[in-house]
Amino acid sequence: MKNKLLQLLLATTILTACEGSDDNNLKLTGPNLQFKFEFDKTQARLDNLGNEVTIAEGHAALSPEFNSMSVHYIEFVPNKWTMVGEGAVVYEGVSMPSVSSEFEKAIVFDEAIQSGANEIFLEVPTSKLPIGTYEYMRVSVTYQNADVRFNLINLPSPLPSELKDQTGTLAGFIGFNTYITSHQVKNYSIKVNGEKPQGFWAFEPQLDDPYQKYITASIPITGQAPAGSTTVVNLLDEFGVTIPQGSCIVTGKLKEPLVITGDETVDKQVILSFSVNNSFEWVDTNQNGEWDIDVTGVVQENVVDMGLRGLIIEME
Repeated sequence: MKNKLLQLLLATTILTACEGSDDNNLKLTGPNLQFKFEFDKTQARLDNLGNEVTIAEGHAALSPEFNSMSVHYIEFVPNKWTMVGEGAVVYEGVSMPSVSSEFEKAIVFDEAIQSGANEIFLEVPTSKLPIGTYEYMRVSVTYQNADVRFNLINLPSPLPSELKDQTGTLAGFIGFNTYITSHQVKNYSIKVNGEKPQGFWAFEPQLDDPYQKYITASIPITGQAPAGSTTVVNLLDEFGVTIPQGSCIVTGKLKEPLVITGDETVDKQVILSFSVNNSFEWVDTNQNGEWDIDVTGVVQENVVDMGLRGLIIEME
């Protein structure tokens, strides 16, 4: 698995420069491909193979309110038999040699491009996309920042024993391996100064007044989803196309095939619509369908999955 990922990183041609390079300071003359995110709670909820799926027994899930997201890799794919790296790779983010994991490289989170919904986060000259027809795309999701609802339970006196239906911000790192120095979740920061595997998360509660002041010393909370539990939708698995384990390269289909003739004259917007339909999933220990954080640690409702549940691409 390590060798496959290394081969992928070395074999692909990066058609746009990494952030901070001289090429990134050049003015794009166009026409360009302009990339945007959308986060859709009503889009189909898919499993790893692209099948619609319900929430696993004994688990619960919710649809987060996304604030921002980051991707590390974007590839236009001609057809359903095209292997990873054999399409047209138009973006790859900054990485560094790994020092503490099974992977050869680590994503440099400080250099990652983050964006909210309906914002142009990347522009690539259309001329960099080889002439041809493209039916699919592969996008490696590395980071998400979203608001979720939760309950805080078993609080000590003089606080109420429970604070129900509170809001908190979740920072989820779902790339194959990410080097993080420090990171601001919402109002508070975590210091890592190291690499974290897929599934690392930090959570910052924003409690109703006047309770927030009682917990500021203990936030953000951090945790780790189990290895291999993050959903990575691969529509092309049945055609023999494999995804490097832990890479979070989500495969999506274009609503209409993109035909590049070499004679393009106008910009095109590439709308990456991700399914966030119950994409945040945890072990529902008490079977109430709500995420309960127990300050005593007696009730454990561990996070198991933060993977995006599908990708649809539309060109405008």
